[in-house]
Amino acid sequence: MSLTSVLSNASSGLVAAQSSLRTTSDNIANVNTEGYVRKRADQAHRVVGGVGSGVEISDVRRVVDQFLVSAGLTANSTASRWGLVSSNLDTAQSLFGDPTSSTGYFASLDKVWDAFGATASNPTSGVLRSGAVAAVNNFFSQTSSLNAELKRMIGSVDDRAKSTTNDINDLLAKISKLNTDISRSSIGSGDSTGAENVQLGLIEDLAKLIDIQVQPRSAGGVTIRTSEGFELVGDSAATLAYRSSDSTSGYLAIQYPVGAEQPITVTGGEIRGLLDLRDNHLPKLSEQLGEFAARAAERLNAAHNASSSSPPRNVLEGRDTGLDLPTAVGGFTGQTTLAVTDASGVIQRRILIDFSAGTMSVDAGPATAFTPATFLSTLNTSLGAFGSATFTNRALTLTAAGTATAAGIAIDEGTSKKADKAFSHFFGLNDLVRSSGQTLYETGLKTTDPHGFTAGETLTFRMTQQDGRPIRDVTISIPAAVSMQDLLNSLNANTTGVGLVGAFSLDAQGQLSFAPSTTPPISLAVVSDTTQRGAGGPSVSGLFGLGVLEKGSRASRLFVDPKIAQDPNKLALSKLNLTVTAGTPAVSPGNGQGAAALAAAGDVKASFDPAGTLGAITASVADYAAQFSGAIGASATSAANQKLANQAVAEEVDQRRQSVEGVNINEELVRLTTFQQAFNASARMIQAAKELFDVLTNII
Repeated sequence: MSLTSVLSNASSGLVAAQSSLRTTSDNIANVNTEGYVRKRADQAHRVVGGVGSGVEISDVRRVVDQFLVSAGLTANSTASRWGLVSSNLDTAQSLFGDPTSSTGYFASLDKVWDAFGATASNPTSGVLRSGAVAAVNNFFSQTSSLNAELKRMIGSVDDRAKSTTNDINDLLAKISKLNTDISRSSIGSGDSTGAENVQLGLIEDLAKLIDIQVQPRSAGGVTIRTSEGFELVGDSAATLAYRSSDSTSGYLAIQYPVGAEQPITVTGGEIRGLLDLRDNHLPKLSEQLGEFAARAAERLNAAHNASSSSPPRNVLEGRDTGLDLPTAVGGFTGQTTLAVTDASGVIQRRILIDFSAGTMSVDAGPATAFTPATFLSTLNTSLGAFGSATFTNRALTLTAAGTATAAGIAIDEGTSKKADKAFSHFFGLNDLVRSSGQTLYETGLKTTDPHGFTAGETLTFRMTQQDGRPIRDVTISIPAAVSMQDLLNSLNANTTGVGLVGAFSLDAQGQLSFAPSTTPPISLAVVSDTTQRGAGGPSVSGLFGLGVLEKGSRASRLFVDPKIAQDPNKLALSKLNLTVTAGTPAVSPGNGQGAAALAAAGDVKASFDPAGTLGAITASVADYAAQFSGAIGASATSAANQKLANQAVAEEVDQRRQSVEGVNINEELVRLTTFQQAFNASARMIQAAKELFDVLTNII
């Protein structure tokens, strides 16, 4: 071996040891630096012309376990998702209050039953009447406020989803720029570990926002993809866009420099949690709140319509049924009795309506036949000079002749029934709780009834995947054919309707619902609805409760009848007694049967539609309240458990990563000593070569 070879080998060893010392020194200096990954200088044999010529540093790289990195990103992404859901559900749960407390939301309904129970024992007490009205008003005011808070939370989540998408795009741009820096450094055989550490920190931040797959690039840097394979970062960064509307689900779409925007699947990270909250958890709470409040109002109204104030009210104003009168009257069975009384409650005229027989009889006289089309005229004839009936804007109104204090109308619901509601209840003639729109969707319509919508009006649905990604929009025109079956046929058509993904059906109570037929099931959202049932009437979605907006707004529509709120004496706390002798008051102020019925309304079983996390059940309002409060707590607890489980996984992975990637000061000191000795050995070798060269020079 020549002196030149000796010097070359020694100098290469000197440089290699120096580089290793610098690497080890960096590790020791950053022992407490968060996010720092230990690096190592890899040495390799240097071969020149097929002959060994010392050593060289082949690479300075970070000591990374890619499996642990990937596991950590996934765990942190999932934990971030459920952490966000958990915190928001905790907030939503706090809005309802402690279900065991006397000040919580559900306790306010208990106070309604208690108030009417107290009134039943003393129905003439003005203080107790006012207290009962205040209790009902307080419950529905709380319901409206609670629903407004849930809507505010949905809006806040929607805004945060937009800002989170911007944060994702910002991180993608930074990671892409570091890809360029790392690749440039790798080509120049430089130390890119600093940039790689910074990039890893950005990737970890990104994983908390959205689920990702990360793969190292041969040229340095990383390729980042979505869970389904769309490239987010490679040679350049893609751009994500958040798309949402009030009536449809939110989703993320990816946009490349060339090509159309493409919806993507999101399964983790904050953005998934935000989408879940916006389109699933919070709307379900709002929908369930609406179902609960609407059924509570229905039970109160059923009892109130079966009762009468004392003296009876001069005018009974019905609700907007959404139907024309013949359709509304058609389908009723059983009997009901209308009584016109004087100011003292003595019956002046009594009309028995037998829907099953299709007849009316006045004061037990001969029966007069009627049809749904002639119902109003026959009723007016039967009332004669004692009152009148009108039907305007889809609402029935009964008026007693004379001044408000001289005459009134009382109703005995009898056996009448349609869509599980008695006559007065169906028309809302004596409702205690009013609404500014439809709150229950049992229309009583049959497939043979006219649908009532104008031909050519349109209803647009959006079909969406379970994660909110849109499939396509379908616009359905109201058919010229007039029956509900014809409308169902249009809705369920394979080419122009939703028949390929499911079907609409009309149940025995006249409620329209959609059942998906695909696996996994698709969802329908109402994008637009220009239909009207009659002039100024409800739309298809409004009448039948289709879409998130419709069902989610019910809880904000309910309020105490303003006339009762202004005058609690109009509360129907008595019952019409048809067994009294002539000339004896049939309605008396001391009769508290109506108040007792209102107090017991919470224990009467009702059919609850599927809402939120609860399916269709038959239960009392009180029982449903317990299940509702339990479901809220269960959802919050489930999210918290998911968060804790994934946090535990993330912490375990982090500890394992630290054992691999972290700096152990003792190990680094050993390496430092080793490389110092190697440096000294190479230096001595150079010194020896110099001395040998000097000796040879002196000999010559």
